[in-house]
Amino acid sequence: MARSVFYYHRKRLNSDDKYRHEKQEIANIYNLHKGRYGYRRVTAEMKNRGYSINHKTVQKLMGSLGLKCNIRKVSYRSYKGEVGKIAPNVLERNFEASLPNQKWATDVTQMNIKGEKIYLSPIIDMFNGEVISYSISKSPNMQMIDEMLYEAFDKVKDTKGLIFHSDQGWQYQHYGYRKALKKNGIIQSMSRKGNCLDNALAESFFGIVKTELLYSQSFETADEFITLLKEYIHYYNNKRIKNRLNGKSPVEYRALVQKT
Repeated sequence: MARSVFYYHRKRLNSDDKYRHEKQEIANIYNLHKGRYGYRRVTAEMKNRGYSINHKTVQKLMGSLGLKCNIRKVSYRSYKGEVGKIAPNVLERNFEASLPNQKWATDVTQMNIKGEKIYLSPIIDMFNGEVISYSISKSPNMQMIDEMLYEAFDKVKDTKGLIFHSDQGWQYQHYGYRKALKKNGIIQSMSRKGNCLDNALAESFFGIVKTELLYSQSFETADEFITLLKEYIHYYNNKRIKNRLNGKSPVEYRALVQKT
């Protein structure tokens, strides 16, 4: 091999590998979050770790490493007609909140594991997307809704004037549910019939859970899935960063805002 050819190829190899440290960090981040991060959140986490790198470079490097985050969303409807009292759509798709516990959203979603149905019912704060409380059940009953509510009330003492939004599911038309909200000074809000965009925050959360947990791995039993679902929600609140929260997790962002 000619001397000039040797040095040409050595220089090219060194140039191609100038991002070797960044590639390793990107792979570490991707694997740490079990493939749940796309290039935008990987970029934010890289910046959190002190790297000066833009999202286009991260996207290119992830492509070269074969790392990709797939998105898939599935929704579930609990609407059974008018079985109680329908509340007005107070929220009107205004999902912005300037402080914690101004606006909450809730819904129920169904997931199937080895022929068993699992139902998840969370309360999500529109301020930072944090899951305030949740319940998991193998049947969509009022008990799971009550457990979710009273866990939230134990955690958040001042709920007067809070807007609590849901769809028109039978659970949210129930007299006991409406009475509990009224007792705690909460303003009930409901989506219009058959319009999932009115409760987009809850739909988005369910899409994330299903993409990053349900569809990303196999589960031997429903109980195994429930255990991992609880772990995932803790991860979602405390570790999973969001671009709209300046690269912070929901809990980190809330703590940062409350400190200032």
